[in-house]
Amino acid sequence: MNTIEQRLARLEAIEAIQQLKHQYFSSCDQKQPGNMRACFVDGPCTIDFGRIGSFSNADDLVQVFSQLACNEHIVEMHHAQNPQIEIIDVDHARGTWGLFYYLIDTRNKVITQLGGHYDDEYRRVDGQWKISACRNVVTSTTILDWSESLAKVIFAGRNAPAELDDPSQQAG
Repeated sequence: MNTIEQRLARLEAIEAIQQLKHQYFSSCDQKQPGNMRACFVDGPCTIDFGRIGSFSNADDLVQVFSQLACNEHIVEMHHAQNPQIEIIDVDHARGTWGLFYYLIDTRNKVITQLGGHYDDEYRRVDGQWKISACRNVVTSTTILDWSESLAKVIFAGRNAPAELDDPSQQAG
């Protein structure tokens, strides 16, 4: 049986990881690349964001994020839900998060709504939890064109074809 101290440390670790993931999403929505970067470990890590790219470190992810998302015409909303966090040991954990993502591209007059999940690994570095691996899996996509007076469904399903959902089209 775990001691009260061990149980409390586990609960504190879970809360710190939840706060970390919420900080990551908030930094994305507020277009704060530096704050987003601070959520990840320094050095090598594994990041797989599907069509957006795969990265071996957080700096490369932040560079692509800055190009694609940090534009006035891109309005984003990330909502995390249903976290399932497993503490492996005092310095390692993993988690799965549901994602509801909504993007309004005011330049191209397109709305994209994604559902999916994140599979993360976390490492405690100097007493702070950081993301050490991250994979995003898209499970549903809806793309709407609102260039006319009524919105028109362009795609609804699991993964839109690349020609309909090309992240590079939203770059500055």
